[in-house]
Amino acid sequence: MSAAVQIAPPPLREGDRLSSDEFLRRWEGMPDVKHAELIGGIVHMPSPVSRPHSRIHSPLAAWIATYVAYTPGCDDDLEATWKMGLEDVPQPDGALSIQPECGGQSYAEGEYGAGAPELIVEVANSSRAKDLGSKRELYERMKVIEYLVAVTSQKRLIWHQWSGGRYRIMEPDADGIYRSRCFPGLWLDPQALWKRDVARMLEVLHPGLASPEHAAFAARLKARR
Repeated sequence: MSAAVQIAPPPLREGDRLSSDEFLRRWEGMPDVKHAELIGGIVHMPSPVSRPHSRIHSPLAAWIATYVAYTPGCDDDLEATWKMGLEDVPQPDGALSIQPECGGQSYAEGEYGAGAPELIVEVANSSRAKDLGSKRELYERMKVIEYLVAVTSQKRLIWHQWSGGRYRIMEPDADGIYRSRCFPGLWLDPQALWKRDVARMLEVLHPGLASPEHAAFAARLKARR
């Protein structure tokens, strides 16, 4: 008797309409494809990553990673895949989450994150329409508490805050610094970001990490664990 022949799943194609399970089944059969998303049941395949995207993505990743290093109970993810229901599998540029054992709203489902991290970052270059359209609607519906969109063409940071059932735009404080409401001590100088001045970004972040608000937040996370 001949052995059963294993048939590879069909490849992903831009515009395919799939369930989240079928999307992941096909994607896992394409190990050479590193970036793909399912938004509203529609497959989105990546365009090449531009230099403007990469040059802003890198300092934002360093900023989030530094916060996590000083805040036990939090996790950062870089370009990780998240399962957000039956028709949505986004792959945000960055995410910051509270660990579930510390009271966070997301969790692990196999090799993927599931539910919604507390904070998501997207760098909007060629993906601007999607990041400020269908993905914004998805993250709002999933109650991602803070959603940051760095629009490279305008050198503009749009910081969404989930409040009262919808997103509201959060403005920087009088000194020009953004201060997260969800993650106390997570402070950002947007001008330093656009200059790619990571030293200045961390210079602004460290006083936040030394603030009483961050100390109280870290103590709450520890107590929940």
